[in-house]
Amino acid sequence: MTSRAPFGAWPSPLTPAAVVAASVRLGRVAVVGGSVWWDEGRPDEGGRVVVVRADGPGRRAEVTPEGFSARSRVHEYGGGAWWTGDGALFAVRADDQRIWRIEAGAAPVALTPAAPGGYRDRYADGVVAPGGDWMACVRERHPPAGEPGAPRNEIVVVRTRPPSGAGSVGGPSEPGEPVVLVSGPDFVAAPRLDPRGRTLAWIQWDHPHMPWDSTELWSGEVAEVDSSGAVGLVGVRRVAGGRGEALAEPRWSPGGVLHALSDRTGWSNLYRFPTAGEAEPVVSVDADIGLPPWVLGGSRYGFLADGRIGFACSRDGTDRLGVGGPGRAWEPLGGPWNQVAGLDAAGDELVIVAAGPTTEAAVARVRVDGDGVDAGGVELLRAPRDLGLGPEWFARAEPITYPTSGGETAHALFYDPVNPTVDAPLEGAPPLVVMVHGGPTSAARPSLSLAIQFWTTRGFAVADVDYRGSTGYGRAYREALDGRWGEADVDDCVAAVEHLVARGRVDPERVAIRGSSAGGYTVLRALTTTRTFAVGISYYGIADLEALVADTHKFEARYVDGLVAPWPERADLYRVRSPIHHVDRLSTPLLVLQGLDDPVVTPSQAEVVVAALRRRGVRHRYLAFEGEEHGFRRAGNIRRALEAELSFVRETMGIDPPAELP
Repeated sequence: MTSRAPFGAWPSPLTPAAVVAASVRLGRVAVVGGSVWWDEGRPDEGGRVVVVRADGPGRRAEVTPEGFSARSRVHEYGGGAWWTGDGALFAVRADDQRIWRIEAGAAPVALTPAAPGGYRDRYADGVVAPGGDWMACVRERHPPAGEPGAPRNEIVVVRTRPPSGAGSVGGPSEPGEPVVLVSGPDFVAAPRLDPRGRTLAWIQWDHPHMPWDSTELWSGEVAEVDSSGAVGLVGVRRVAGGRGEALAEPRWSPGGVLHALSDRTGWSNLYRFPTAGEAEPVVSVDADIGLPPWVLGGSRYGFLADGRIGFACSRDGTDRLGVGGPGRAWEPLGGPWNQVAGLDAAGDELVIVAAGPTTEAAVARVRVDGDGVDAGGVELLRAPRDLGLGPEWFARAEPITYPTSGGETAHALFYDPVNPTVDAPLEGAPPLVVMVHGGPTSAARPSLSLAIQFWTTRGFAVADVDYRGSTGYGRAYREALDGRWGEADVDDCVAAVEHLVARGRVDPERVAIRGSSAGGYTVLRALTTTRTFAVGISYYGIADLEALVADTHKFEARYVDGLVAPWPERADLYRVRSPIHHVDRLSTPLLVLQGLDDPVVTPSQAEVVVAALRRRGVRHRYLAFEGEEHGFRRAGNIRRALEAELSFVRETMGIDPPAELP
């Protein structure tokens, strides 16, 4: 039985509490022997990250002990916080950033020292050598508190077994200092050993580049350098890369041939790098296999037993699975997924973290035969949560392409409002929520997102904008934002609204714009340069580019050089593009949400905007959350933020809501 209700006031079972209840963020996945490992971020446990192991159907167990959260803070964004080897799990603990060895039936043991010499060390992205005596990993060493200087990023060797008692609870001594293998570049990532443990490959890059701009692939031969068994490198050489080429995800085939992703053709594709000779293409497709490595430890391809390579690739806002190999045309694999966040392979199987248009992310084992996915060859190791709703409740992404400024083209995913219990009004069009992803080097995703369905089930349309600069459309589209951040992205959001209004699909008088981090910057720029939007929502948005450059962390310290202009030579342009210098134009109601422990966009940025709104008498609300960093992780805070969003938008748009919120 249905009833008619105004757009924006439809009753929805997706309450803020329902959105976060039992939700998890699935991270890296890895196949180790006959087991599959992955990590889960759990908002209901304060954002704790748990490592899980599955040995078969129904045989799933948490490996990290109670209270242990596996999370690295290298580059602030982390990733690569755990790996396996020598019969153990090695994990970086969130509260101390040390590496701990975890084995069944034993207390975790620290393998790295606590604040040696006052330094504050962080670790990530490790690999255990064959034989299990040592591992290589990334270390980010911060100067002692109060001392000047930037962190130092290096690849170091850590022993997998500490001296007896070292680092354990009540142990008599601290573990020894790691040995430095690679030092000098501004950044290093992805140390990977060949199957015999004789050659180490890694990625490195320097300021002002980001890892999706220009990186280099290096390798060196492993050598024991003294009688103590210390490990060193000899014969170090640059394998590939340089200015204008981004390499990522180095990995050795079972036969010992080095592979990596490169975007030298304009798409991030897979190549092999034999010891002598030029790079050889392995999988060539007009799509991006690699994604911008905001976090460490990512994986989008793996080696199958028959010599083929399984991979995921992105194009036009959608992911697909495929198999390919040297001298073969790639073959798409079927399946219900349109987003693949991680992938590994073993035997004739792929293991993926993937989601579909009506299902949240799951961990699945996919058996691959010569013709694609075996019939019935998909096993869910970690099923998506049961939302208690059928697929008829969920709006599906409709890719749209539309003209924008400069005679160029932009992209978005559009969602019509959907609710099977409600009949839409006979006249008028729905209000629109424009969503602006962060990064800005990120992308809208077409898989089921309750953050989107939260709006569509209430009678709002949503446009998730892949503005110029987004990933999944090739390097040229991503670089189309260079020098134009704060302009091209705003133009693309406005053009999306104009495109939808011209087709009668949304109400031009009731348009909200919502974004986080870099997306929040676009929100603030849009509200100070246009009159398209009736209300704005900024999650830890950037208000002052000069303050961002002064306050932000090493990883992004030079990012804005490419997005805007070199700093400080063009300080004038930074002021022109900073919303805080144009608050006299800010008259649109604005909701500001900020984590008080955010090291990327500090709370001072939000506070300056709020002070300006208060001075000008502009309707606004400000919610600051203790204990939250860059991206909210705690269920209670996520719920409260969603409640604030919905009530603020309805209030501003004059929508009389049903009695559903506290």
